[in-house]
Amino acid sequence: MRRLRMGMVGGGQGAFIGAVHRMAAALDGQFEFVAGALSSTPDKARSSGLALGLSEHRSYPSWQAMLEGELRLPADERIDLVSIVTPNHLHYPVAHAFASAGFHVVCDKPLVHTSEQAQNLISVVQQTGVVFGVTYNYTGYPMVREARERIRRGDLGEIRKVIVEYNQGWLASQLEATGHKQADWRTDPERSGIAGAVGDIGSHAENLVSTVTGLELEAICADLTTFVPGRALDDDASMLLRFTNGARGLLWCSQIEIGAENDLRLRVFGTRGSLSWRQEDPDTLELQQEGEPRQLLRRGNAYLSASAQAATRLPAGHPEAFIEAFANVYRGVAETVLARLENRTPDPLIADFPTLADGARGVHFIEKAVESGQTSQKWTPARWLPPA
Repeated sequence: MRRLRMGMVGGGQGAFIGAVHRMAAALDGQFEFVAGALSSTPDKARSSGLALGLSEHRSYPSWQAMLEGELRLPADERIDLVSIVTPNHLHYPVAHAFASAGFHVVCDKPLVHTSEQAQNLISVVQQTGVVFGVTYNYTGYPMVREARERIRRGDLGEIRKVIVEYNQGWLASQLEATGHKQADWRTDPERSGIAGAVGDIGSHAENLVSTVTGLELEAICADLTTFVPGRALDDDASMLLRFTNGARGLLWCSQIEIGAENDLRLRVFGTRGSLSWRQEDPDTLELQQEGEPRQLLRRGNAYLSASAQAATRLPAGHPEAFIEAFANVYRGVAETVLARLENRTPDPLIADFPTLADGARGVHFIEKAVESGQTSQKWTPARWLPPA
């Protein structure tokens, strides 16, 4: 097995998520970070790359220069994959250009600004055959995968109700007015897109529900609010959900709840039982089956599913969390790419990651949430049909 050569667009000096992606990609030793265009400012892009140990000729001033420079290299030297960790407005042009050129892609969420852009990416990937992952990183937690397996095997019976919430408080004031980099672009419609909290964290909530339960959204009734004066995008949202199997759901996400840090929670109720998981206590999954004592399932134990065990690196009792879950996404992409290079079938327990289809469905969800929030109609049809 050789290490895959990775390039990165975005994620330079002062960027939180770029460092997270680099740590996650490096955790299992499957990637080598060799090239980057780490800022939209050429001087900062170069200096950021040099500070991280990139060679001078592969620390590029722009993503366009990086694409051109990598294509000029011999095939056995150029990057295998590009990681896109820019503000949202750059996801589409960068992903489209690199995927069209035959490079594998890992892109941060939300995928792009519009469903039309998402469909264009799907068309490109169908033509080129590249691997495309989207970093809905919370699906990488072992106990999230355990929850998915419990539902798949019928432990909860038929799903009746889902409650998902993502609570933060960091945007309770107009932080963007202070020059705060993350707040500045996330509250700017030109860079963030048509949604604020819904796009930033509500998309994670939607993906968590879809991944764990397998339910398809049929209709949505959303109330989007902007509480902070002067802010252009929503900072709080509450939604009623209807699923195609008849189940009902609640989704709320907020970035103005003072005291909340990164409180993502999921509860699923079926005809035979229920389960509950919380991101701030990620090693525990609470399972309740009718007529039986409540169970607290813990990561790293032999009674868990093969899927959960495959996503686990440390023995029970050693906390395993955000970086490791993120790394499971990168490991899934790597397994898929390496299997192609080695002419073998990828291990399905390892090659488990959010795909381009997940990203496209997430964009559709954001659009429908905003549409519902802007209309007086009670229910907005929201079913997403994957392209043929």
